[in-house]
Amino acid sequence: MAHTAGADKSGLKQGVGLLSVISLGMGLAVGVSIFSVIAPATALAGPAMLLAVIMAALPMFVIAVTYAFMGSALPTAGASYEWPRRFISPLTGFVIAWLRIVGSVGAMLILALVLTRYLSMYVEVPTKMTMLAVFALIFGLNLLGVSIAAKVQTVLMAALIVLFLVFGAWGAPSIQAVNFVPFMSEGWAGVLAATPLLIGMFFGIEAATEVGDEVKNSRRAIPIGVAASILSAMALYLLVAAVALGVLGPQALAASETPVLDAAEAFMGSAIAGPVIVIGAVLAIGKSLNALAMVFSRYLFAMAKTGALPPALAKVHPKFGTPHIALAVAFGFCCLGLLAPMNLTSLFLAVNVPTLLKYGATCLAATRIAKHHPDIHAQAVFKPSRKAVTIWGWMGVIASGIVVLLGLTADWKPYVALLVWGAIGAVWYAVRGRFGIVDSEG
Repeated sequence: MAHTAGADKSGLKQGVGLLSVISLGMGLAVGVSIFSVIAPATALAGPAMLLAVIMAALPMFVIAVTYAFMGSALPTAGASYEWPRRFISPLTGFVIAWLRIVGSVGAMLILALVLTRYLSMYVEVPTKMTMLAVFALIFGLNLLGVSIAAKVQTVLMAALIVLFLVFGAWGAPSIQAVNFVPFMSEGWAGVLAATPLLIGMFFGIEAATEVGDEVKNSRRAIPIGVAASILSAMALYLLVAAVALGVLGPQALAASETPVLDAAEAFMGSAIAGPVIVIGAVLAIGKSLNALAMVFSRYLFAMAKTGALPPALAKVHPKFGTPHIALAVAFGFCCLGLLAPMNLTSLFLAVNVPTLLKYGATCLAATRIAKHHPDIHAQAVFKPSRKAVTIWGWMGVIASGIVVLLGLTADWKPYVALLVWGAIGAVWYAVRGRFGIVDSEG
């Protein structure tokens, strides 16, 4: 696929540079989780929660290698739909993307809800109306052009990194070494139990692959961006988690409902810590919402290009070069989601399962390319051997499947909801086939 400086053959403008690629990945990965999940992880693993953070990154590292190769070999809009559709089957691509509609709406709802709750700590605001306003702002920003949205993403990410570095530097003198011993207080069983809880912190490091048509020098920028995203995210998580653990101690950290805020209050004081951490949460959530809106609209756009969804969603705005109909439909789905119960546990699983299925399908697609499409493999800038791509791909498939099954032990109801939504999609897919609407290259 040849890329130009302005727009690719889809009509989408290329306004995403390397820094924005990294910001997109970190924008989804470094979100609301760091402000809450380290507490239950510490309850399971004790100080070795820090080791569990590294172990949680390992399966995502396996998946990241595959995404770096795929993004380098075949950059495209809505990649997580396009790659399975082309290299596994049109039905597989459709199922993955169809389930991700629920996942994307769930993720947007979670982030907007938590953002509203943080704002409510200082200003009383109506929950659902505030969430609606947040959606309107985010999707409106994305309508104006990918370069604007990407620049905003980079600014928000930079501000959050500065805040985390301030947190680390300010808190370091208050760390007590005794809080890290015994390090393996809960043994390897605790570390392994905490790992699935923490893996969600790394979801989204591959986000830039979803806007591949809009990335400048995409074959080089995407693999570099994916690698930088996962390594930077892990470093930030370890910094925040180590300071919180060293300041509060494992027992207090495990019992905390707001671990980062409680740690900050210990060395900043309540008057400073409250506003600083709320600002940090707003930055983290805002950039995640921005990245999600970009990704959500692009795979709807990609589905419409092949006839899987109505062709109107594949239209590109003549002035802004953005998929404006797809953005409007994504906004509409989020508005409908406001009618659903705001149960965070169920919403998290509704997000994680489609995401993991997406990862598994992309990794399987990579193995198909390695085996059957040496020409595509040859055009990649990041190019492990075909045997290595196959090994990494199958490792990603297995890792994704294991984590999906582990989720059943937490709550089975979201799985049922996803099956119902999947059944609706199957009816739509069957109707398309009956009327002769078939998948095409777009």
